[in-house]
Amino acid sequence: MLLADLKKGKRGAIAKAISLVENDEKEARKLVKSIFKNSGKSVVIGITGPAGAGKSSLINKTSVALKKLGLKAAVLAIDPTSHVTGGAILGDRVRMTESTDSGTYIRSIASRGATGAISRSIRNSIRVLEYAGFNPIIIESVGAGQTEVEISNIADITVVVFNPHTGDSIQTIKAGLTEIGDIYLVNKSDLDGATQLFESVKEFIGMTERNPVILQTSVTKNKGIEEFAKKLKEMMHEKQKTKKDQDSKRLEVELKDIVLNNVRVRIDALLESDINYSKYLKKLQSKEMDPFEAADKISSGLIK
Repeated sequence: MLLADLKKGKRGAIAKAISLVENDEKEARKLVKSIFKNSGKSVVIGITGPAGAGKSSLINKTSVALKKLGLKAAVLAIDPTSHVTGGAILGDRVRMTESTDSGTYIRSIASRGATGAISRSIRNSIRVLEYAGFNPIIIESVGAGQTEVEISNIADITVVVFNPHTGDSIQTIKAGLTEIGDIYLVNKSDLDGATQLFESVKEFIGMTERNPVILQTSVTKNKGIEEFAKKLKEMMHEKQKTKKDQDSKRLEVELKDIVLNNVRVRIDALLESDINYSKYLKKLQSKEMDPFEAADKISSGLIK
């Protein structure tokens, strides 16, 4: 029943499927097994950049513009985890009502602070949305450190959003961000300093070998949004040609992730019941042995 409703793009089914992917590993496995063959067809657009750059409002408007170009977008917003409930803070949803009304599916995913876990729930949430007929799938990162660069490992197209008030000049922009973007947007271009920032981004990032696209947008003035949406559609068309190779590499990374995770779980279980482990732990705690020596002794006992 869930699969049939998912195929029809029913919102309740999509919400249920993504909740399974996030919270119920056993059911998630069954679900992925059923939909995996149909995955890998949609283009994933990662949108990142410092907090306060206006990403949510920009995505809201861009989704509407993409719809006019005949595309059916879905948005996964990676939120900082709400520490109380472990769920996601839904500020983004509030700012995206316009695109929701136009048929865009929006879902917040809690980052839970663990990079590997982000990858796992995002990868499978993308598969759910692909099965439900969405293309492109937009991933919005909250703009906190490691997540930004990790998004570029999942996305086919990476968009980095700046605005004149997140830093006075290009020097304040983190180095990692200057290397991952296919498109750089100076958003809130109606504010003072936007032209200056746009010029410095062109000079600083535009001259690199990658030759990324650099645009200005303003949500309040509705400026540059259509141009951005058209550029995304063009790029999606281009990326489809190389997508198979990209996906092969990503599946290899995913396989290694899962194998390492399986091994980690097995080793945790072995350590719980390993006599040597408690013996060397006591020696370490009483400073009879240093951590490296204790670890070597335990490891050699486990990996024969």
